Amino acid sequence: MKTIQHVLFTGISILFLLSVNSCQKLTEINENPNEAATTHPQALLSKVEWEAFRVWHGTTPLYILKMIVQTDGENANQLYNWQRGGFGEYQQLRNVQKMMEEAEKLNETNYIALGKFFRAYYFYNLTLFFGDIPYSEALQGESASIFQPKYDSQEAVFQGILTELEEAVTLLKDNPNPMDGDIIYSGNPNKWIALINAFRLKVLMTLSKHEESVAMDIRSEFAAIYAAEPLLQSIEDDGQLAFLDQQDVRYPEFNSSSYGSGMYMDSTFIRRLQDHKDPRLFVIATQTRLGREAGAALDDFSSYEGGDPIAPYAQVNDKAVAGRLSKVHDRYTDDPTNEPFVLMGYAEQQFILAEATVRGWISDDAKALYNEGIRASFAFYAAYAKNLGAFVAEDKVETYIAQPLVDLDDATSTEAKLERIMMQKYLRSFHQGGYSSYFDHLRTGYPTLRKAANVQVAYRWMYPQTEYNQNTQHVNDAIQRQFDGDDNIHSQPWWLN
Repeated sequence: MKTIQHVLFTGISILFLLSVNSCQKLTEINENPNEAATTHPQALLSKVEWEAFRVWHGTTPLYILKMIVQTDGENANQLYNWQRGGFGEYQQLRNVQKMMEEAEKLNETNYIALGKFFRAYYFYNLTLFFGDIPYSEALQGESASIFQPKYDSQEAVFQGILTELEEAVTLLKDNPNPMDGDIIYSGNPNKWIALINAFRLKVLMTLSKHEESVAMDIRSEFAAIYAAEPLLQSIEDDGQLAFLDQQDVRYPEFNSSSYGSGMYMDSTFIRRLQDHKDPRLFVIATQTRLGREAGAALDDFSSYEGGDPIAPYAQVNDKAVAGRLSKVHDRYTDDPTNEPFVLMGYAEQQFILAEATVRGWISDDAKALYNEGIRASFAFYAAYAKNLGAFVAEDKVETYIAQPLVDLDDATSTEAKLERIMMQKYLRSFHQGGYSSYFDHLRTGYPTLRKAANVQVAYRWMYPQTEYNQNTQHVNDAIQRQFDGDDNIHSQPWWLN
């Protein structure tokens, strides 16, 4: 990674955007013949990457995944009682679109390729959030004066995503030149090819409920990518955004006040780590105050405890006041660089391949792939959880994967194997992967997540109010087509049917 790029890209991109906006206004009056007609897309690439790798991180997924609880008020995400989502990601897609337009002017096809990847990434998450979304007519306000885009079916959106990802790989293979402005892989197109192929596998596995689809031929496409395309080879290939101890590029939770008040670890997550004798607990959470005062060793599993996510928050707060709750580890707020955000990494890829093997999509050793995913997760913490690496060293991971509760061979049915794979994907996802483990939960049922008896499963977010106000006909058509006119969080979109 080029440090100078990392520090300066925000200012460069902002200046570029300001210049574009200014030019749009001034050209209505007069065009300056001395002004450049194009700007190199590298001026936007760094900004696009910075936003994309951070967009779905934060604490909201942790509440949904039963990893943290709130003790000073009810949290709608913790209770699966969220309502409307937002379309703010379309603003980031506009930056992607602008980068691609500038690349087309200069015939810089490698930037177009990355634009296609980021389009696919954003639309993939947006469609999982909502269902049908604006896709084919989206982002065409400036080019085609389409300010009220139609909603494409979710199936059509997924088909478009897979096509754009394939096109991105082809473009990068045809233009192997390095890209300036790339803060992820320092412009290495081969690294991007492997990342995009891994993401293609993720998208295809997301559609496992439609594996017999003739239109998309999901199983065959997955097998073809696995057999013939470059993939991630180790955690050194992870698509990740690293942080620096400099203004505007520090770890997002650094000095976060929320971690110091009513936020504690969820008993669901703590107990699973304890049940699996998983030493990743010691790099994610702190001991309870009572455990510290008793002089318990840091690797004493019994000195960690979480709050019940379905109990009244006041009751959980009483437990916190009594010193019986663990907090999120200090490194998340005290370390300005902490750990990178991984958009797509080797560990997740290996778990996806293990699942594909269990499902019969590819022929390989599911246990070996599964174990490699676990080793990669431990190696990630060994590399980035500063001064805590001894807890997750190589000898610890080998002991861990040999345990009866972890060993894939001890799962005797397909469902039992899938449950173990999903559990390991879940256990590696604290502040990593955004909502991916929740979407895995909706798709497979694993891992189970603690809910009160009267709480229904939330499958999606309701469409933004702004769509009702500004794109009324199209959003109403989409709701009628999918959910018989009832826009609610308990309706299952196409990908889950």
